[in-house]
Amino acid sequence: MTDIAANLPLVLQTIRRAAEEVGRKPQSVQLIGVTKYVEAERVRQALDAGLAICGENRLQEAQAKMEAIGVRPGVTWHFIGRLQRRKLKSVVGQFSLIHSMESIEQVEELDRRAQEQSLRQSILLQVNVGNESTKGGFSALELLEAMPAVAKFVHIKVCGLMAIPPWTENPEAMRPHFRKLHALAQEVKTLGLPGIEMTELSMGMSNDYPIAIQEGATMVRVGTALFGSRPQ
Repeated sequence: MTDIAANLPLVLQTIRRAAEEVGRKPQSVQLIGVTKYVEAERVRQALDAGLAICGENRLQEAQAKMEAIGVRPGVTWHFIGRLQRRKLKSVVGQFSLIHSMESIEQVEELDRRAQEQSLRQSILLQVNVGNESTKGGFSALELLEAMPAVAKFVHIKVCGLMAIPPWTENPEAMRPHFRKLHALAQEVKTLGLPGIEMTELSMGMSNDYPIAIQEGATMVRVGTALFGSRPQ
């Protein structure tokens, strides 16, 4: 059984080292513990060890864990998985941040659902940096073209961008994709659109998060390095 309490300090140390190597403050990077397929008791162990953000890919699994664990001061839950439109109603207000909004249609539907609940939902827009047919997300051009329309929705708050680059065992091969996302966020900033913040970049996972941090990640989604191997 993986020792979560021992792994967490190691991951935080790696984050600190990667940030300092490029002159960034370690506290500018948030660790999201990916809890997909992790039992509630082991998630609780991670929270007891100091993990502050849980990232879930599957709605029903997340809801079961949130109920089992209950409200914990200082702990927040992010939704990081792919969302079907029919499930958007269920995620609004349950997660402090949704990372995976992948189309203008989804954003519009989420805005409507947030309006029904009289709240403003924080989101990230997912970019398909590798132009992979198997993954959702905006292309760079689609994102830039969509931003004026996205800015008109008042019940969402766009905090930044998210990406899942094409998988490779060589972490260095991810670097151009991370740079692309960072550059795209800077380009969106120049549009000066109201209600659009580009303060967050969610990129980097267990095999490549130090490189993502070097290229500007403010959120890294780490599962295996924290919880050990799980079913895919």
